[in-house]
Amino acid sequence: MYPQFLEDLKAAKSYIFLEYFIAEPGKMLDAIVEILAQKVKEGVDVRFMYDGIGCIQTLPNKYYRYLQEKGIKCACFQPFRPLMSIIQNNRDHRKITVIDGKVAYTGGMNLADEYINAEQRFGYWKDAAIRLEGTAVWNFTVMFLNAWNAFRPQETDYTAFAPTRLPAVQDGVVQPYADSPLDEEPLAETVYLDILSQAQRYVYIYTPYLAVGEEMLDALKSAAKRGVDVRLILPGIPDKKLVFRLSRSYYLPLLRAGVRIYEFTPGFLHAKCYVSDDRVAAVGSINMDYRSLFLHFECGTLLYHNSQIAALRKDVERTLPQCREIMRSDCRTNLPGTALDGVLRLLSPLM
Repeated sequence: MYPQFLEDLKAAKSYIFLEYFIAEPGKMLDAIVEILAQKVKEGVDVRFMYDGIGCIQTLPNKYYRYLQEKGIKCACFQPFRPLMSIIQNNRDHRKITVIDGKVAYTGGMNLADEYINAEQRFGYWKDAAIRLEGTAVWNFTVMFLNAWNAFRPQETDYTAFAPTRLPAVQDGVVQPYADSPLDEEPLAETVYLDILSQAQRYVYIYTPYLAVGEEMLDALKSAAKRGVDVRLILPGIPDKKLVFRLSRSYYLPLLRAGVRIYEFTPGFLHAKCYVSDDRVAAVGSINMDYRSLFLHFECGTLLYHNSQIAALRKDVERTLPQCREIMRSDCRTNLPGTALDGVLRLLSPLM
């Protein structure tokens, strides 16, 4: 993804919008900022938004001023404030890049060196991103502008950002979507539940974290019980040990229902993808945990009868031989371990 991403940035003529949960100076971010600064000199409208808590340990304080000095318009989403506030729980976990309204990127990848394996903190980092062209890009343009203008209103009419020429090629249905904790519609969870409920042959799932409620747990088990080949692929090397322990606490009930579970042994799997029946897939920023499903601003792309569904299935098939399949015997625990798992389940909305 990374080389193509840089080439697309270099080709920008009108505007570049970036919105990310984590950004950290290094090979990846520094190269991107260098291109953005050059694009500003060429008259391109460059805007960059990052999350205040997502970047609290990765960016210097008031990093936005550094970018603004280069002519890059920058906003920090809800900077960390020492006084506790319930709104601090609602983070911008989205990963969006839009270039000229013609090309968009989303997926699990943030802007830090581990995402391109220039640094290996947790073994080999496996992630997923999707590159879009055509009318679907408009959804991401609007997503970004809505977030940008929520804090510093600049535009009410987005017509100037709409592309004038679009490719005529159609490739099934490509539907980007956003989820917000500020409404009453759990869209991110609904998309996942719908895929599980409609599956007939298989559902393969990439997720770095597993901390779900009863409805999602029942959906996974019900699909397996009616004969669907449900496979979960999670990290083999954790980035957060307690969260890893929490994810494993769900293994035994899922295994008993017939769900097959794998851990990616070379390192950390950060991708967030569903693929089912060679018919439908979802790629985005949405983890299978309470925060992503209910507390964070998130985004994804639903694919229906699209060519990249087969590509995603093949990626899973290439990945499974690199994984260790989890058996029931791997899930044994003692009384203190069971008690710890119960406490972690109780605290999962905060993790």
